[in-house]
Parts: sequence; C-alpha cells; structure tokens
Amino acid sequence: MVKPTLPKNSIPFEGDFNRANDADAGIETTENFEPFSQRNDAFCRSRWDKALMSDAANTFFASYENGASSRKGDGFSQKDFAFRNASWAVANDYAARNTASRGLREGFLAPLEPSEGISKTIVLVDDKDKMAEEIKHISKMFGAHLVGITDYDERWTYTHRVDARTMENVENTLPDDLKNVIVMGVGMDHDLIKTYPSALGGAAVGLGYSKEVAAAIQVAQYIRNLGYEAVASVNDTALVIPYAIKAGLGEYGRNQMVITPEFGPRLRFSKVFTNMPMAHDAPQKKGVKEFCDICDRCAKACPPKALPFGPPEEGGPNKSNIKGVVKWSADCEKCFGYWTKLQTDCAICLRVCPYNRDYTKFSARLFRKFAGTRFRKLVKWVDDKFFLPERLKPKDWWKDK
Repeated sequence: MVKPTLPKNSIPFEGDFNRANDADAGIETTENFEPFSQRNDAFCRSRWDKALMSDAANTFFASYENGASSRKGDGFSQKDFAFRNASWAVANDYAARNTASRGLREGFLAPLEPSEGISKTIVLVDDKDKMAEEIKHISKMFGAHLVGITDYDERWTYTHRVDARTMENVENTLPDDLKNVIVMGVGMDHDLIKTYPSALGGAAVGLGYSKEVAAAIQVAQYIRNLGYEAVASVNDTALVIPYAIKAGLGEYGRNQMVITPEFGPRLRFSKVFTNMPMAHDAPQKKGVKEFCDICDRCAKACPPKALPFGPPEEGGPNKSNIKGVVKWSADCEKCFGYWTKLQTDCAICLRVCPYNRDYTKFSARLFRKFAGTRFRKLVKWVDDKFFLPERLKPKDWWKDK
C-alpha cells in the first residue's frame, strides 16, 4: 500500500470566511462562529465524555460486532440484526484496516487512504465544465446517485481529527491546494427506511455507508490516476452537510438533514477533496426551508424530543453543536441516548418527513412541485390529512421479499 504523503500543514481557522454563495445556500454564520472538533460529536463523546459514556452505549456499539444480537420486538430479531450488520461490512472493513496499528478509523475518523500513488503523468484540463461533467458521470458509474462540486471552505474542516485508539485529538491535515470538493450522495432504500425504528431499518444506513465508501475511494483513485491529488472522505475531516448544500444537491431541513429533490432526506453523503480543475455548481433553493418553517412533524415524532420546534437559532443545547451557525440544531445527547436504548439507530425523523417519498410516483412529484410554493400551507394540510406516512412492519418487509 502506498501511503499518502500529506504536508504537515494544519488547517487553523483564521477568520477568513469563504462566504461565497452563503445567502443562496441558506447558510448563516455569526461573529461567534468556531470550527467544530470531531471529538465533540456524540459518537466520539460516548468514548471519552462521562455525560455520554454508559454500559448501554458500549452494548450499542458491540451490537454492530455481534451477529447474534437480538431482543424482543418486531424488527429486532437475530435475522434483522444480522442483515443490518452485514450491510456495514464494506464500510467496517475499510474502517478497521488501520485502526489498531495507527488509530485511523478510515471513513469515520480519518480519510480513506489510497492503495495506489498519483500518476506522474498529468492529464491537462482545458475545459473545467467538461471535466466536471466527466467526474459526475464517473461518480455515478461508481455508485453515486447525486453529484455536485463546490469550493473548499475552511470553516467546515474539523479543528482536529481523533485517534481511534485513545480518542485524543490529533492534527487534521490536508494538502494546501485542494480547492475543489466533489460531493456524492448515495440514496437509501425507501422500504427499509419505512420500517424505522428497527434494526432492520438500520440496514438502509449500512448499505449507504458501504456504497459511499466504495464510490469515494474509487473516484479519488480515478483522479489520482490522472495525475492530481485527491483525498476521499466520508464522516471524517470536515462537515459534509454545508458542502452538499453549496454544491446544489439540496437544502437543510428541520430534521438536520439535506433535503434533495430526488430522494428527500434519504441520502448518505461523501466527499473528495482535490486539486483537479473543475467547474463548480451553485446552491439551489426550492422552498424547503420555508416548508420546514411551517412543518414540525419530525420534531413531534422524535421520541426523546431531541429535535427543535420554532425558527432556526444560533448554537445548540450542548458541546455536540457547532457554535456561531444559525440553523435548526438537534440535542445530540438525547438522540444518542435513545439510540442506545433501541440498540440500533433511529431515523423516525427521516421516515416521517413529508419529503421522504418515492419520486418515481406522480403524487410525490406533485407534492414536491407545490411544497416549495406559496401553496405550501395547503399542501401541508392535505398531506397531514390524507398522506401521513405509515410505518411498514418489519415482518411484512420480510414477507414481501
């Protein structure tokens, strides 16, 4: 394996905001802004912070390593957990390969390391628009459903990475000249999502992660084969949601997810940082924020009451929220605590979202068309009265297969 030679330049935040397209993207930062340290996300905190450390948290993580996990309830049988855990196999294999030896949990706490070096022969790019279209085509061939391209923005880079062995902060580095960010979205299965809350539903997430890990590493290697640097990243290195929004893939919703025209909130996102010249996409506003302003279905459905009501606000309830960004912010401590009780992830907020629809159907496309217009209140009333989503019983999902 050829290890990447990254220059030892940390990425300190110096207050030079890259605010290009912020208004169009619906991103608002204040003078209180501080970049986020990944060590403070709820998953990391459950390994070092007494506020989230518990036997239930340990059992939750162990359930992803034990194929015999099961508990009472439809959707929580050994077969459900077995399917969920198998869906994570590709992502977990990448994550584990350098964890014990170097503390690199790739795709989660560290970038995906390439297995091949960079070609010494550079394919010159004389048309940035054409190259952007080519990258989108290649990305979709590798499994991405949506692809957008935007500029690097230091605000969203984590102040530090985390050593997976010790959970201590380590330097977060990227080559200086990676000014372009390719954002890829992989859609999650609609029927599996309908079974939440259940271990079975968690298979939709695991499949998404496994597919996006493969797509990110393949796209990055394609670019490296053309003679350019490329760093494949999933949950690591930087926040992906601002990049997905600025790359024109969707808009931010009350449920903390990117709402896309093609899948609603039903996507996993990865990114590739590169210095290969490419044209950028622009943010697209289609009225999602305005619809979320009048809709609180996800907040009402959230069992631990972790999602916010009311308008977007600056900051959040605890250290797992980024500072100085005006947005809807979840209480991640409550959310993660509920996950540990379930012994699997909860995506009820995703399942009940009005935008979580099968857009191959005319009725879904009709909803999308009018939800972003001045008729949104009428659309919401009709949706609440006649189209409230029903949970698919996991046992029925298995019967239909």
